[in-house]
Amino acid sequence: MGYLLKDRVGCVDEFLDVPQRVARGGTALAPDAVTELMTRRAHSSPDALTPREREVLHLMSEGHDTTTIGRTLVITERAVSKHIGNVFLKLGLPPSDSGHRRVPAVLACLQHT
Repeated sequence: MGYLLKDRVGCVDEFLDVPQRVARGGTALAPDAVTELMTRRAHSSPDALTPREREVLHLMSEGHDTTTIGRTLVITERAVSKHIGNVFLKLGLPPSDSGHRRVPAVLACLQHT
C-alpha cells in the first residue's frame, strides 16, 4: 500500500523507490498523512457512514476526482460534493489550512478495513 501527497515527491530517488518498495510488500505513506491520521484518529468513525458515503469514500481512496465519482455512481458532482462533505463531517475532519482532508479520510477507510 502506498499513498503520497503530490507536494511530497520532490526527491526523485525517493519517489522512484516507492513503487519498488510497495511491489516488495512494503508500504509508503506521506508523513503528513500519517500525522493527520494519528491526530484525528479518535474522531474517525467509518461505521457512521451511509452506504453511499462509503461508495464515495472508496472511490476517493482509488484516487478518483469528483467528476469521475459522479459519473461512476451516476449522480451529479454537487451530490458527490455533498457526500464528501458528510464523510468529512462524520470522520471529524474539519477544514484545515493544509486542505488535505481527503488524505485522512482515505487513511481512516484503509485503517478500518
